Amino acid sequence: MRAEAQAHVDTINEALALLRRFLDWDRALRRLDELNARVEDQDLWNDPKAAQVVMRERRRLDEAISATRAIQSEVSDTVELIEMAEAEGDTAMEADGVEALAALAKRADRDKIQALLAGEADGNDTYIEVNAGAGGTESQDWAGMLSRMYTRWAERRGMKVELIDQHSGEQAGIKSATLLLKGENAYGYAKTESGVHRLVRISPYDSAARRHTSFASVWVYPVVDDNIEVEYSESDLRIDTYRASGAGGQHINTTDSAVRITHIPTGIVVQCQNQRSQHKNKAEAYNQLRARLYERELQIREAAANAENAGKTDIGWGHQIRSYVLQPYQMVKDLRTGVVSTAPSDVLDGDLDDFMAAALSQRVTGEAVEVEDVD
Repeated sequence: MRAEAQAHVDTINEALALLRRFLDWDRALRRLDELNARVEDQDLWNDPKAAQVVMRERRRLDEAISATRAIQSEVSDTVELIEMAEAEGDTAMEADGVEALAALAKRADRDKIQALLAGEADGNDTYIEVNAGAGGTESQDWAGMLSRMYTRWAERRGMKVELIDQHSGEQAGIKSATLLLKGENAYGYAKTESGVHRLVRISPYDSAARRHTSFASVWVYPVVDDNIEVEYSESDLRIDTYRASGAGGQHINTTDSAVRITHIPTGIVVQCQNQRSQHKNKAEAYNQLRARLYERELQIREAAANAENAGKTDIGWGHQIRSYVLQPYQMVKDLRTGVVSTAPSDVLDGDLDDFMAAALSQRVTGEAVEVEDVD
């Protein structure tokens, strides 16, 4: 079989191996049998909420297993067809087989990513919180660019975007912002974006036209629905109200409608000021708090399950995950996976799928990639 066809087969086999590893194949087959048996039990349907949870898990697992089996079967048949065409000297049939393998490789990659979004909260809506680092106007402008980047990415995927909270910079950009993205698998795709993002450019705010390096942090956490229980004590909370800032009309700027909630044991702080009433802002802040506490629990579980890989998903300052260079050359480089784009304008306009897909795959394989940062 010629090199082009073999390359497609290798790509497909790598995707299938990743899928099987992620699913823990034998365990997944047993679990699907268990779920099918539960669905046939009439008692399950007496509890609609429990039935919904079971059906959602069953659907995701069945789709992943079926997709893996279908691709494995089709690649085997196509390879057999190509080998037969080579033996008979039928170049047209051979070319058709190679083309079919190319299409299968793309499908395998797409199905692989879809299957990787099978976590407990991957299907949920998500919050994305952006905070400017030290550096004043430079970092605040960069934080504003990141907020727009995620807004554009979500819009490209047909998601609805709501601005939950925003604190504007003194001259430009933002000090911080919290976005709510509503759409299928919003958290599953965006969760790998948590970390520090670095920008290198000629500053538009520097009269000497010098290069500046700016930092901003991104924190991603899922919206917690009624199927996920999050426990906390009201006595562990400090609730502050303050006057909202920014656009919103007379009312929003003249009353203490904004709400900030601090979870004292963990130091988690959430706030909301986009609603006109303090009651609605408080309700939204509680939603954010539950989401942050749940995301913290997910991080703890991940670290406990694989302590060796815990550092790879550290979202603290000094652990930048991606560098965006605008001058003197054009490049965006992911420092975890090595994925590179030479079109920063496209990336900043929301073209993030390749970066997200590679980071999702790396979470399964746990394979560290030695990547040098860009100057």
